[in-house]
Amino acid sequence: MGIVVGYLATPEGHAALDAAVEEARRRSVPVVVVLSTRPDEPQERREQTRQDLEGVREELDSLGVAHDIRLLEGGDVADDLISTAEAVGAERIVLGLRRRSPVGKLILGSNAQRVLFDAPCPVLTVKPAG
Repeated sequence: MGIVVGYLATPEGHAALDAAVEEARRRSVPVVVVLSTRPDEPQERREQTRQDLEGVREELDSLGVAHDIRLLEGGDVADDLISTAEAVGAERIVLGLRRRSPVGKLILGSNAQRVLFDAPCPVLTVKPAG
């Protein structure tokens, strides 16, 4: 059981993490942070990702939130989130969404759309404040 959150070090990722922490506290379950990387990412990007996740670990530790952080190298964000949610019996998946132009609002990002349609549990989408 837990709250699965897709994380990137972006305003959307931070909004998703904040919402996941609230959901986890409400339900007294851990947060499962998932960050997907591609096998072809440059080494400096991989190192930055590891540093970003260490910052997340420190933040969750300081908040006293039980957590599991997973750096997955499959490269398919939607598949990684869905398979993690299935594996942990997630109560919810939390995704951060970007603000879009009027035309862009007609098209939801393909990863977000796949998660919404294929998730084994409810999906909470959030946008950064501002």
